Amino acid sequence: MTTHTNLTVLLSAPDTGELEQEYVLRAMQSGWVAPAGPDLTAFEEEVAQRVGVRHAVGLSSGTAALHLALVSWGVGAGDVVPCSTFTFAATVNAIRYVGAEPHFVDCDEETGNMSPALLEQALTELKAAGKNVPVIVPVDMLGKCVDYTAILNIAEAHGARVFCDAAESFGATYDGKPAGSFGDASVVSFNGNKIMTTSGGGMLLTNDGALAAHVKKLSTQAREPVPHYEHTEVGYNYRLSNILAALGRAQLARLDEMLKRRRDWRERYRELFANAPGVRILGGADDAGDNCWLTAIVVDPDLSAWTVQELSAALTEAGVESRPVWKPMHLQPVCKGLNGVIDGTSERLFEHGLTLPSGSAMTYDQFDQVQSAIMKATE
Repeated sequence: MTTHTNLTVLLSAPDTGELEQEYVLRAMQSGWVAPAGPDLTAFEEEVAQRVGVRHAVGLSSGTAALHLALVSWGVGAGDVVPCSTFTFAATVNAIRYVGAEPHFVDCDEETGNMSPALLEQALTELKAAGKNVPVIVPVDMLGKCVDYTAILNIAEAHGARVFCDAAESFGATYDGKPAGSFGDASVVSFNGNKIMTTSGGGMLLTNDGALAAHVKKLSTQAREPVPHYEHTEVGYNYRLSNILAALGRAQLARLDEMLKRRRDWRERYRELFANAPGVRILGGADDAGDNCWLTAIVVDPDLSAWTVQELSAALTEAGVESRPVWKPMHLQPVCKGLNGVIDGTSERLFEHGLTLPSGSAMTYDQFDQVQSAIMKATE
């Protein structure tokens, strides 16, 4: 397992500075150190405005947002939830938290996003088997939005909600609309390595006022609005703190410049690998709508003189962090026995894909270190 002990260039280190310190100090000096407060309210309003939705609920993680929306919709035992297999474990964990059964859907070769054709196949097969499918959870891979036009149409035809896992795609767009604004609800993550961070944190985004209100209630232990502590349903301690929300407000103010830096790295990687046989950028040739959270390459071993495993080892030796792309959830031991529509695409991408340093905090000198290591390993 790779550790950071000898690494001097990380995949996506937090990008914070004086503005973040100013916002956090001001929040602390205001006395609002408790979980909720004016910075949390303002942060929710600012993110909702940025994305173009009516409601945003700040939570302790993107996972919490996934969990609470499913709880609010009554998803549970006996339900089957088609979801991307090419994703981080949190997407699937939240489905299992409520007792529902994840049903994995493989991805397309170019982007790594959920394949609409395989989703259609999955829904048709589940319907024929008499399964109840209340919601679909597609994931925006590494900051590139899924094909929402196709997926929303397929979901509507099958009578299922669409719950968008946009944990990696905050700041991205699809057909001119911001990630986080699609479907019945969306989730974004503000984890430490994301495009912007609140240290740990996430948010539910939706136009559904009833859903937002219920998620907010559940996130504060489902306390009823009475003077004493009254609870009529099981709640959770999932609210984002006011201090972390202050950090998020500073990050949001800097989001466009951080996006610009990541897009710059993407362009430089494209130039670096432009003439490398068998090497392509995961996500396709068009970066226009991407937030470029992480740049990943896919290497065809039949055309390239080197493998991603060889490159990764060389980068580690040079003090540069790299990481395989997500191991498909259907291959995870914890998911043994679960079903889905799998055609092998995500497995190939996992075997031949590698993510490279892409953070907005990376300096030009550090990128030169990365580039030098890559050129040396692939010459």
